[in-house]
Amino acid sequence: MAITSTGTNAAIAVPTTPTERTNTADGNPNGVLGKDDFLKLLLVELQYQDPTEPTDTEKILSQTSQLATLEASDNTNKALESLAASLGNSQQFSTIAAIGKTADLGSNAISYEEGSPSSFEVYFPEAIANGTLEILDADGNVVNTIDVEPNPAGVYQFDWDGTLSNGNQAESGLYYITSSYNNLEGDALTTRMGAYPIESVRFEEGQALVKVGSSYLPLDKIKEIY
Repeated sequence: MAITSTGTNAAIAVPTTPTERTNTADGNPNGVLGKDDFLKLLLVELQYQDPTEPTDTEKILSQTSQLATLEASDNTNKALESLAASLGNSQQFSTIAAIGKTADLGSNAISYEEGSPSSFEVYFPEAIANGTLEILDADGNVVNTIDVEPNPAGVYQFDWDGTLSNGNQAESGLYYITSSYNNLEGDALTTRMGAYPIESVRFEEGQALVKVGSSYLPLDKIKEIY
């Protein structure tokens, strides 16, 4: 929308120096004109128009229509922002329904650093009569085993100091954790690291965190819930 002035004394000051332009920008740091700004421009234009050539009705109607469109667009944007926030909150709280289900992190790998013991957790869905924990290398070879004592179903922590079954020390790298065990009925079962029951959901700064094992993780760290 242009602001015109044809009168001798009717002039609008336009910032011409860097200082003046800076001061003007400070009043509108975002550099965005809203509907109120356009309304002010329209009033200024009407104030300084040439009396001998007033703005015609068609132009005023066009400008008014533009203002109405701008306001409608602004209201729509606010409504969409409110809707997005509402949907975001609903999605966060919907994670509560996942409590009691199993979260799969998509990997059963641990990172072992030579000389530094590794701790990890494994979930056993059923009570353990006896069992063995297997540590595998990148080629799928079992490099060591750990006996699993009789215990109720649950999540248990294990420590591995890097010792291989031949007594040597493992090299730094990724290793994989699985387990074979028997339940109280004598059935042969298997499990692995990386799959845990979801025990609870915690909200921090609008983000949902689910408790898997002894840790709280965001949903983007979970590959599957079943």
